[in-house]
Amino acid sequence: MKLAILGGSFNPIHIGHLFLADTVLSSLHYDRVVLVPAFRSPFKPEAGIEDRSADRLEMAAASIAGDPRLTVDDCEIMRGGVSYTADTVQDIIRRYVPEGKPGLVIGDDLAADFLWWKRSADILDMADIIIARRVRSGKPDVSYPHTQIDNDIVDISSVAVREKIATGAAWHYLVPAAARTIIEDRRLYRCKNTIARRADPDFNAGALSGDFSKSLIIRVEEAVRENLTLKRFLHSRNTALLARDMCVRLRPLYAAKYGEEAAAFLDGDLGYLAGIAHDLAKQTGAHDLMRLAESDGRKITRLEKEKPSLLHGRASAVLLKKRFHVHNEAVLEAAAFHTGGGENMGPLAKVVYIADKMEVSRGNVEPEIRNLVFFENDLDKIFYAVFSRNVSRVRAKKQELSEETLRLLEKMKKMPEIKQQEGG
Repeated sequence: MKLAILGGSFNPIHIGHLFLADTVLSSLHYDRVVLVPAFRSPFKPEAGIEDRSADRLEMAAASIAGDPRLTVDDCEIMRGGVSYTADTVQDIIRRYVPEGKPGLVIGDDLAADFLWWKRSADILDMADIIIARRVRSGKPDVSYPHTQIDNDIVDISSVAVREKIATGAAWHYLVPAAARTIIEDRRLYRCKNTIARRADPDFNAGALSGDFSKSLIIRVEEAVRENLTLKRFLHSRNTALLARDMCVRLRPLYAAKYGEEAAAFLDGDLGYLAGIAHDLAKQTGAHDLMRLAESDGRKITRLEKEKPSLLHGRASAVLLKKRFHVHNEAVLEAAAFHTGGGENMGPLAKVVYIADKMEVSRGNVEPEIRNLVFFENDLDKIFYAVFSRNVSRVRAKKQELSEETLRLLEKMKKMPEIKQQEGG
């Protein structure tokens, strides 16, 4: 196998690194490029880089998932100390046993000083030097054997990425998605502008949901996309977005009315997670729906036995708990009760119920109801309007309502603000 080696700090890895590796593979016909994160670079001393070794290694590994042309080697991190290229090349050859000399990729910003590197003569004996363009200049004037590649220059550096992260500038798509998730979850590089901003920046969703993270959301979303039709997946994502937006908008208003503790689960990220997962089991067969629903500890009603599709919310909650280890009761309740509602639904469950019925791909929504969803500040008023509309539609189709739905309807009608809304 023909190998090439691409070293660097990868602090963090970014799209320029991967584009360069791809260029080496396609233009010079190597079978694989080995990415080698340095423990401590002799060229670019960076404060704290050693402490971030595990994060840098994991970001690199996560960024190349599914691509057999790339691999990540931890030899320099395992050795510790200053990383010298001669030692790395020698180690790679010994362990990988490549066909012929491996290629060693260096930037043209370092090429002029290569002969001053430690054991540069040994490196020339062991590897074929590949010089890649990093700066907008002509070919480097060097005397040693090398191959120059005419790669496109991606004008981005790890330093610039770190600065953008720290200052809250646009950076999210300068790094691979998997690396972005790690940066956000671990708040690396003083990361503070997460994609899903919370109404209260001090609110700790993690404390409420155990292992809650962006990576969890992404794993759940990928499972939803793989298990549902594209149309159903887009519905799920629209539901997640509307649930997230409603949580962010309504949480401070709900807190003012019912208190902070009651409003705690109206968090944008939790809303998104519950929304994206609500139909996780939608396309599961009747037998498996029954089996999954039975494991949640609640009885299966006569109506659910006659129409097993009504169980897909409960089944989705079970899958969230068993497959993804989600133990946040508000999220599980929101998934389980999004179809017909439940007598004692919490605020997050009400938001996801509304979002499921009102998201933007639902084309048959009355303008006055849509406006209520977007502009009304009372969650219970919005919920009752959407819920009663859904009940009316079910009855118009001569379909049976569940006992849980009927109990919820009676409870809502007794609420003072709803009685006033109904003119009672």
